[in-house]
Amino acid sequence: MDQPTTATTPGPDGETVTLARVTGETGGDLVLRRVGAHYEIYSNGLFLMDTRDGTSEREMVRASLTALPRGRSRARVLIGGLGVGFSAREALDHARVSRVDVVELEPQVIDWHEGELGEAAGYVHQDPRCRVHNADLVAWLTEASGAGEPERYDAICLDTDNGPDWTVVEGNNHLYGADGLDRLTRLLAPGGVLAFWSANEVAAFETVLRERFATVDVVEVPVARGVPDVVYLASDPR
Repeated sequence: MDQPTTATTPGPDGETVTLARVTGETGGDLVLRRVGAHYEIYSNGLFLMDTRDGTSEREMVRASLTALPRGRSRARVLIGGLGVGFSAREALDHARVSRVDVVELEPQVIDWHEGELGEAAGYVHQDPRCRVHNADLVAWLTEASGAGEPERYDAICLDTDNGPDWTVVEGNNHLYGADGLDRLTRLLAPGGVLAFWSANEVAAFETVLRERFATVDVVEVPVARGVPDVVYLASDPR
C-alpha cells in the first residue's frame, strides 16, 4: 500500500517530495518522487528514469519508424516498458502509427499515470490507440510469439532495462539472448525494425545483433553528463 506523501530533502530543481513508496512485483522498493516540476522513479534505491529529458527514449521510437520501408503506414508499435511514457507518446504522435501496445510489469507505474505522472506524457494510456498490458515482458513475449499466427509489429522498442548488460528485473537478460531475440523476431512484421535502448555501449550485444540481422545501426544520443545513451536498431533477420 502506498505510504502518505512526505517531503524529503530539497534538491536543485526545488523541493523533493516522495509521492508513493510501494513493494514492486519483484519484491523490491518502488518509489515515485517529485523534484520541483519533475518526476523520478527508483527501484531499490536505483534510479530508473525521470521526466527531465527523454530525448534518447523518443529517438529510439523515432529512428525505428523512420527506418521502416517507404510508404509504410498504419504502423503497429510494441513498446517494452511504460516508464514515464515518453516512448509511447513519441509513437502516438507519429503520423505513421495506428496502434501502440505497451507491456509494463509494475501495476503501480500504470496507476501513477492516472495521476500527476500522466501529465508528463499526456496520459498516453487514455489514447484509444494505446493498449497497456500489465505483464512481465519475457512471459508476454513467450505467450504472444507462441500463438499459431502471432500479431506482428512494424516496430518493437525495448526500454525495459538500463541496457543489455544492466538489467533491472531478474530474468530480463533473456530478452537479449538467443531465445529472446527469436521471440522478438517472430513478432516482427516483414520490413520491421527492432530497437533496444541502452545507457551505454555494449559491444558484445552489437556483435550478437550483427550475427542475426543483416542491418544493424547504432545511434548515440549525447546526454548532459557521462557517456552517451545508445539505441540499437536491427532489421532484416537472417
